[in-house]
Amino acid sequence: MIAEILPLLMFAALAALLFTGYPVAFILGGVGLGFAVLGEWMGVLNWARLSVLPNRVFGSTIENPVLVAIPMFTFMGTMLERSGVAADLLNALSVLTRRIPGGLALSVTLMGTIMAATTGIIGASVVMMTLMALPVMMARGYSHPLATGTIAASGTLGILIPPSIMLVIMADLMSIPVGTVFIAAAIPGFLLSALYCVYILVLCGLKPSMAPPMPDDIAPADRAEYRSMLINSFLPPIALIVVTLGSIFAGFATPTEASGVGAVGATLLALYNRKLNLEVMSDVCHRSALTTAMLFGIFIGATCFSLVFKTLGGDLLIKSYIEAMGVGPWGILFVLLVMVFILGFFFDWIEITLIVLPVFGPVVAGLDFGDHLAGFGGVSSSMSVVTLVWFTVLLSTNLQTSFLTPPFGFALFYLKGVAPPEVTIQQIYRGIIPFVLLQLFGLALCVAFPVLVLGLPNYILGG
Repeated sequence: MIAEILPLLMFAALAALLFTGYPVAFILGGVGLGFAVLGEWMGVLNWARLSVLPNRVFGSTIENPVLVAIPMFTFMGTMLERSGVAADLLNALSVLTRRIPGGLALSVTLMGTIMAATTGIIGASVVMMTLMALPVMMARGYSHPLATGTIAASGTLGILIPPSIMLVIMADLMSIPVGTVFIAAAIPGFLLSALYCVYILVLCGLKPSMAPPMPDDIAPADRAEYRSMLINSFLPPIALIVVTLGSIFAGFATPTEASGVGAVGATLLALYNRKLNLEVMSDVCHRSALTTAMLFGIFIGATCFSLVFKTLGGDLLIKSYIEAMGVGPWGILFVLLVMVFILGFFFDWIEITLIVLPVFGPVVAGLDFGDHLAGFGGVSSSMSVVTLVWFTVLLSTNLQTSFLTPPFGFALFYLKGVAPPEVTIQQIYRGIIPFVLLQLFGLALCVAFPVLVLGLPNYILGG
């Protein structure tokens, strides 16, 4: 009986060890190898079957051309952080929204949205926006929960709005085109940004004391200076977005090719802003290499874990449990989304993604949602691919919450780490609650109206 539930014990051991703080890559690989030895000892696993592990590591991870986009997008995001583009953008947005209720909070949300379309490095985005925007918002008398909640939620949009590293990884794990997932995630990402803006407008309209208006004297003195500010602030990031995302959406370049162009474009922007020197280049390369090494180390550990899990019959065990539930495709979808939401309280998105998708991806591919997903043949001729694209974006939207939900919301730790001492963790927790609810509302809209996810790729790819 113990042999039959070994896959479930693998998950239990993994969950327990993740709380130790030991590197995730070593935990994933160590649990996989440990249970392989246990399976061999119990006679339910042939050690020789693990001989394919090196081929899987090199063939599906190290030599995967899709994953080449990860170090390039990482480099692009890190270089943009050092280029000064974000500071100019926030200043221009503050001028444009100075007469709107909660104008500074709206500026932070819009800056987070624009920067999300150029980088998917959440830690760097949250830290950068906290250092730039939070002192200004506090000096203007903004409510601390509103200020911190806005920064934390806006800074995590880069995980959903393409080009997102998470989308690259998820598309590869699900064996679906990265470009299709990028297009499908665009509207849900901007939908969350719009929900944040509506919430800020309504809240600050009802309670103006939470967000005092900006003074008029921050505006440029004349129209020529105004035009110069707009051109210098908006043109560089928009040009980079058009070059990277526009080339993917138009079919001129693959995500891998576009990532290289984006990395070069970010370097040119740093050069244009006179921020590029040997020290900056060295720092950007070093940080990009560390991030990439961390991600690929986790890939290798996850490959070992998933191979042992499937060899022990874990995928068949999960499938049999789901079939025994008898809840149908909608029930399965609801259970998976709730499970991912709960996991987000304790684990990072990379851990959840690499654990959940290899196991449940094949299950989701076989689900039939009937007429709910009918009419999206332009996305793919295969209905299972259409379902997987929809599910991948739903999961990505759901994983937005994992950055904000305590006790282990990583965006909260990033923010608290660089925030002034008078900002308490309790204020940060109060500030993110409305934004988590907005994220769940956005997820519900994408579930109820799949056109929000599949409509754009259906139109673009269907010709």
